[in-house]
Amino acid sequence: MTFSIEKRDEKSGARAGEVLTDHGAIPTPIFMPVGTAGTVKAVHQRELKHDIDARIILGNTYHLYLRPGLDIIKKAGGLHHFNGWSGPILTDSGGYQVYSLGDNRKIKEEGVTFQSHIDGSRHHFTPEAVMDIQRAIGADIIMAFDECTPYPCEEKYAEDSMHMTHRWLKRCIDHFDRIEPVYGYQQALFPIVQGSVYPHLRKVSAEAIAGHDREGNAIGGLSVGEPHEMMYEMTSLVCDILPQDKPRYLMGVGTPANILECIALGVDMFDCVMPTRNARNGMLFTSEGVVNIRNEKWKDDLSPVDENLGGYVDTQYSKAYLRHLIISNEILGAQIASIHNLTFYLWLVRESRKQILNGTFATWKNQMVEKVSRRL
Repeated sequence: MTFSIEKRDEKSGARAGEVLTDHGAIPTPIFMPVGTAGTVKAVHQRELKHDIDARIILGNTYHLYLRPGLDIIKKAGGLHHFNGWSGPILTDSGGYQVYSLGDNRKIKEEGVTFQSHIDGSRHHFTPEAVMDIQRAIGADIIMAFDECTPYPCEEKYAEDSMHMTHRWLKRCIDHFDRIEPVYGYQQALFPIVQGSVYPHLRKVSAEAIAGHDREGNAIGGLSVGEPHEMMYEMTSLVCDILPQDKPRYLMGVGTPANILECIALGVDMFDCVMPTRNARNGMLFTSEGVVNIRNEKWKDDLSPVDENLGGYVDTQYSKAYLRHLIISNEILGAQIASIHNLTFYLWLVRESRKQILNGTFATWKNQMVEKVSRRL
């Protein structure tokens, strides 16, 4: 995997670049739709490619390991063949999902023992096992095994967890570099910066992660309930330390305003379940603000959901029609809303890239943050 920077914004930390993988090129900044269990919910692969113009999607190690399981994925020839997606894939390590299990997991130096949310069966993840699992899944970019600390989090816990994450990273790297790719194409391993919301811990972690000189780096443990300004502070601090010539991936972020602000801080890659999860509940993101399509005010509004995106979205569906589908719990409603939200998110990062290349990003970003944060 390689990364090249085409242009840097003169008034912020934003940059336009390209990540090149064996499954294709990824222009940055980029948003990655989340396909937790091998599918982006309610969206066909054809729509991801041709309508939404997604360049990379995510899979989740924890969920794919439990169901359908590694045997069927390996038999299919990897996740690309199993789910029919020919572009790049990133898998997260399962650390966040294990963190989310609460009392159903035990974290020790060796690894994590947890109970499946599906049937209660017990499993054990070690850094080495997680590398083997992600090799077998076959993602182009795989994540190191880490512990995601909650917010709020006591400083001592955050520090101990960070150091354990660093020790786990060393084990991940040693094992990853010893074993070959399963399917004949190259995979890149991204370490993850932790440290909760403590600046001195984030600094220590970012310096440690940068020292491993991997193909890219991730920032984890944010967007877990902390105030947005705190997220921006930690992201800015870390981006100032991580290598300039490597892509930076901010995990699990976020709202359109979060993405714009963090692009300005120097982040290149984002993912979040928000566009699809909120879509299924009737919340739509547009270039003018957020629409709750369930509201009575849209009942007889026959205008498109977002008229400003030109050819990027399907304008044949009106707000009134989409409201009718969502209120009626029609599956098509969830499909249209999900495609719309993902299309908007991809439009947002594409437009950010264009503005960076044109030298107009900073001014445009400030205007867009105000717009996309409004409730319509």
